[in-house]
Amino acid sequence: MSNPKNNDKKLFLLDGMALIYRAYFALNKAPRLTSYGLNTGAIMGFTNTLLDVLKNQQPSHIAVVFDTDAPTQRHIDFESYKAHREKMPEDLSAAIPYIFRLIEGFDIPIITKDGYEADDIIGTLAKKAEQKGYTVYCMTPDKDFGQLVSENIFIYKPARMGNGAETLGVPEILEKWEIKNVLQVIDILGLWGDAVDNIPGIPGIGEKTAKKLIQEYDSIEGLISNTDKLKGKQKENVENFAEQGLISKKLATILLDVPVDLEEDKLIYDKPNKELLEPLFSELEFRTLGKRVFGEDFTITDANGTKSSGQMDLFQTDKSGFPDMPKADDLPKAPEHSINTIKHDYQLVDTEEKQSELIKLLEKAEEFAFDTESTSLDALTAEIVGMSFALQKNVAYYVTTPANRDEALAILEKFRAVLENPNITKIGQNIKYDILLLSQYGIQLQGELFDTMLAHYLIDPDTRHGMDVLAETYLGYTPVSITELIGPKGKKQGTMRDVELEQIKEYASEDADITLQLKEIFQPLLEESATERLAKEVEFPLVYVLSAIERNGVKIDTDALKAISTNLEKDIARLEKSIYEKAGVTFNIASPKQLGEVLFDKLKLDPKAKKTKTGQYKTGEDVLLALADKSDIVQEILDFRQMQKLKSTYVDALPALINKETGLIHTSYNQAVAATGRLSSTNPNLQNIPIRTERGREVRKAFIPRDKNHVLLSADYSQIELRLMAELSKDKNMIEAFQQNLDIHRATAARVYGLELDEVTSDQRRNAKAVNFGIIYGQSAFGLSQNLNISRKEAAEIIDQYFTQYSGIRDYMSQTIESAKENGYVETILKRRRYLRDINSANMTVRGFAERNAINAPIQGSAADMIKVAMIHIHQDIVEKQLKGKMIMQVHDELVFDVPKEEVGAFKEIISHRMKTAIKMEIPLEVEIGEGSNWLEAH
Repeated sequence: MSNPKNNDKKLFLLDGMALIYRAYFALNKAPRLTSYGLNTGAIMGFTNTLLDVLKNQQPSHIAVVFDTDAPTQRHIDFESYKAHREKMPEDLSAAIPYIFRLIEGFDIPIITKDGYEADDIIGTLAKKAEQKGYTVYCMTPDKDFGQLVSENIFIYKPARMGNGAETLGVPEILEKWEIKNVLQVIDILGLWGDAVDNIPGIPGIGEKTAKKLIQEYDSIEGLISNTDKLKGKQKENVENFAEQGLISKKLATILLDVPVDLEEDKLIYDKPNKELLEPLFSELEFRTLGKRVFGEDFTITDANGTKSSGQMDLFQTDKSGFPDMPKADDLPKAPEHSINTIKHDYQLVDTEEKQSELIKLLEKAEEFAFDTESTSLDALTAEIVGMSFALQKNVAYYVTTPANRDEALAILEKFRAVLENPNITKIGQNIKYDILLLSQYGIQLQGELFDTMLAHYLIDPDTRHGMDVLAETYLGYTPVSITELIGPKGKKQGTMRDVELEQIKEYASEDADITLQLKEIFQPLLEESATERLAKEVEFPLVYVLSAIERNGVKIDTDALKAISTNLEKDIARLEKSIYEKAGVTFNIASPKQLGEVLFDKLKLDPKAKKTKTGQYKTGEDVLLALADKSDIVQEILDFRQMQKLKSTYVDALPALINKETGLIHTSYNQAVAATGRLSSTNPNLQNIPIRTERGREVRKAFIPRDKNHVLLSADYSQIELRLMAELSKDKNMIEAFQQNLDIHRATAARVYGLELDEVTSDQRRNAKAVNFGIIYGQSAFGLSQNLNISRKEAAEIIDQYFTQYSGIRDYMSQTIESAKENGYVETILKRRRYLRDINSANMTVRGFAERNAINAPIQGSAADMIKVAMIHIHQDIVEKQLKGKMIMQVHDELVFDVPKEEVGAFKEIISHRMKTAIKMEIPLEVEIGEGSNWLEAH
């Protein structure tokens, strides 16, 4: 990182809107709402950025620069420049006036100039200031500013997501862009283009290729004059789009001659205007920030206007004077788009010649987006209908494949080398489906992956991740709906085979095109949310692992299931008869209405029984569990429900899920469902097979190895969440217990009750176990008393003593909640984020739920990350060592393998090593590996 010369004349020029958007998208997943409903996330993020600069960099001069809505020369020269910018979100629009008031409160000038962008104003002022002896810092996340740096002009990238601030000078820009002169940044941008600003660039040239070409030919002009040295499609594109490349270079060039004066006196920074800033902080309910700026005495103004003063310990002098502020309503708005409004070039690839041309194009690409069209949502039974590819915005290609399998295989074979090329990045939306579908045709996709669904899942885990929603949200674009082509869901819905070729070409090409555009947007957002590494090293590689597990499948013993079903049927009939006898009436036990009337009107089990909005009694599991000790009938009803669900959901349903071709069950794993990072599964849902009851555990007997020469191995992390609590909290007593390999619940009981280990009773250990696990989920004294059937006072005493003995855990919990309130999210060890929208809610119940999530999410999420990393490494070992055994299931903290008997030793060694070393920890990890002729026996 560059070390600028010491200089008293230190000017910071802030790219206002870029920093505001950066703050908004970093924090908008967990909105910070005031008591009157204003989302202050962007305001808080921008304030933090200002404070960081003012305190740590201590500029002598500073200004914030903004665009206006007046058209610039770029808009006049190139009509579509920035034309597709997404409409500003409403909550950000509402926050903008507050940010201008904030800048005014800090007594910092705002600079604008009609007809010129903020980039140009900053560039001009930076060069003027350099000539007058200033060291200048252009504060922006925008990559374009690399062209401005010099001996005295630097890019200052503010601290974000736990990473410190970064100062980039000439050496850093030359290294980052792999160039000899910083002005070559403009040439690279001219070739590469910019999807956000709608700078077209030259088709087929990405970042890496642009760098290589500029290294060789120095400039776009040099490249254009040497096209005779180029080959194939690249030569054709450079020649055909030369003018477009030169226009793109012009669009990417920051102007240095804006008619704006460097008014040095107005840029001097002294200190904020307390009279303006303190009431604004109070209005925005910035408690922590208020104390940071004004001192510990700062309080929020109450309804009577009473407030306390604070000390402004960060700043030294004062000044006044502030220009008019632009209004949020004046900012440009982006229109909504669809396939009918956007000019696009979607080509049908239906001849051998066109296929060859496309393959040559794909072979030269560093990355491409692709999508498959098929006859079914089940990738392991579907037939491929076609493939679409996109390498640049608004251009895509659709390859149609015939219904005849041999003919389809012949076409796919031509694309094998490209699809299996490990050096080309593949971009897709839910790309696991495409991997599985292609595997049915003998093609094993290879190369780095970028899955837009998973990228968005990391950026915003609590919302929807379907392509239609993402396109509308991030591109202002409404894609063609599948129902427009094959009709609404239901028995009469058609398949893609029924769709006219022209329609399917447009639909499929659009999918690849939109996916490519989303990737360009999500890549920087992953960086902003500090989840890029998690994407590249965990979620994206895991796609290959999960597709292999799904393909591997699991064998089911249908005879065992029939026997379990018969026994369940008998037990259900017995319970039904007993319930009728106790109720004194025959009724539909499965009907909540009839059940409520029996329990509360006839049997009078609870005179204060609650009703739903429709007037019928509530009979959910929580209600019945609370009544279980009042009457035997309630426990029998609970047992009845559990057996009915077990029979219908698993015992009777599993045989119907067996694949006719393989004779195995192939579950589907979902990476983008649980906000904690845990995997979920469907058809069947393996995660929910009951294991706490004897009947539930019996279902596992039906999961068996493929043949008599194989066994099942089950590997499970031991007490992983408690170990992670110890790791995250750094509590010395809990760490000591794990390092000494003590029974953690007995060790906890000994400390809580003040006993020696051998003096702890089974009841005391049970209580300690309940506290250990309850604490992870933020359990209160009331919850513990209900759980252990003890008084609330006794439960409170146990918890108080627990926190006395494990003060590190208490401190960790309070610090985590405080951090969540300040930042709006918590993180796992690998920086997976869980956004907590309600962490600052005025509603105590809602806020309490968010606080419990704040404590649990880093623990549960770290456990999820850990087993994912282990799965990736185990899968790689299996492939590299060419082992025949297979990973066949993942259930929470457990992995299941179907292994030849002669490979058991090798597998146990790999599994144990990879699971124990998945994430480096101070706490030792224990992995229990069982072996058996069925899943229950192995577990």
